Amino acid sequence: MPSLRLLVLFFFLFFSVHSQEDTPIARFLRYLQFNTAHPNPNYADPVSFLISQANAIGLQARTLEFTPSKPLLLLTWPGSNPSLPSVLFNSHLDSVPAEPSKWIYPPFSATLAPDGKIYARGAQDDKCIAMQYLEAIRNLKADGFTPLRTVHISYVPDEEIGGFDGSAKFAKSKEFEDLNVGFVLDEGQASTGDEFRVFYADRSPWGLIIKATGDPGHGSRLYDNGAMENLMKSVEVITKFRESQFDIVKSGEAMNSEVISVNPVYLKAGIPSPTGFVMNMQPSEAEAGFDLRLPPTADPDLIKKRIAEEWAPARRNMTYELIEKGPIRDDLDRPLMTLTNDSNPWWPVFKQAIEAAGGKLSRPEILASTTDARFMRQRGIPALGFSPMINTPILLHDHNEFLKDTVYLRGIEVYESVISSLSSFKGESY
Repeated sequence: MPSLRLLVLFFFLFFSVHSQEDTPIARFLRYLQFNTAHPNPNYADPVSFLISQANAIGLQARTLEFTPSKPLLLLTWPGSNPSLPSVLFNSHLDSVPAEPSKWIYPPFSATLAPDGKIYARGAQDDKCIAMQYLEAIRNLKADGFTPLRTVHISYVPDEEIGGFDGSAKFAKSKEFEDLNVGFVLDEGQASTGDEFRVFYADRSPWGLIIKATGDPGHGSRLYDNGAMENLMKSVEVITKFRESQFDIVKSGEAMNSEVISVNPVYLKAGIPSPTGFVMNMQPSEAEAGFDLRLPPTADPDLIKKRIAEEWAPARRNMTYELIEKGPIRDDLDRPLMTLTNDSNPWWPVFKQAIEAAGGKLSRPEILASTTDARFMRQRGIPALGFSPMINTPILLHDHNEFLKDTVYLRGIEVYESVISSLSSFKGESY
């Protein structure tokens, strides 16, 4: 058995050889090494690196800053007919934190293991597409391809914490308006099978805090309408609603992302004591927090009505705070969804591009979580979520996040087809 020291030396030499090469994999490894994890993401260094890559392949680059120290990088490949609506490819610079002790390799070492797995935070979410866009354009330029429509690539900050200082401000800016964007492609998720997944909508996150009050007193008495009693009734009602949504999923009537999810995240009550809590005293206040996720098909007004009348009714001495974390309707009060049929002229172009690259799309889905695509859909711009990863476990935000080198390289080929097809589309957009 080789010693641990020898194994470490082997992996160091193995990585050093690859990191010194000027290849798609080497460039991907370099980008993965930047520690862009919250709460203190390093944005300056990856932006400088991306600008150097853009300069190397003749793309225009400019940095926007809607919030101090939170740069947004915009790259542009001018089309031969710039009057046509452009195509925007989006990726976020930041990543979620990682627990190094739970990883096989340090999460920002970008280790290429002997079996071809690239271990790094952001390998799937979503630094892969950030570099695949550039590699695909590099190859298209080498083949002499010129886009009809202008192609933009945006690298945005803070997506992992809501995107409010990044894409949200960008989508409302004059700079964005001047781009004349007709279609957006943003991040998706890995597929465990051999079909690429595509997402036409996100679920919108809400935070719900319910507070109950009641008379305090000795624990030996029976209390009617007490704080804990009222809160527990609310939890029971919410749990029944949650189970009804879960039953729809279990019966196969809908996917997980197509129902309203409600998950308890904290419970706060009781009178603290040096050894824990005072057990013979009825608390006068109790509080619970819930994470809600609403698909675009849900009626937000009906959910608000249910909260006010059933989950936290004032008649039971209850109040609530609802935190809506982003839009749920577009500027014309329509659900935030992109059509995936021929009524959306971009859809058949995208679908045919995947097929031309030898791929196949699975049934379009609603993403269970949230991406920056919602801010583009809010503007009424068709936006799809897509990351070309098949036969890959879903490891975003997980320990030991990885992407196979062969999957990454295959994704570049897919984007070559997608970028060339979308930028060559001659038809009318929305």
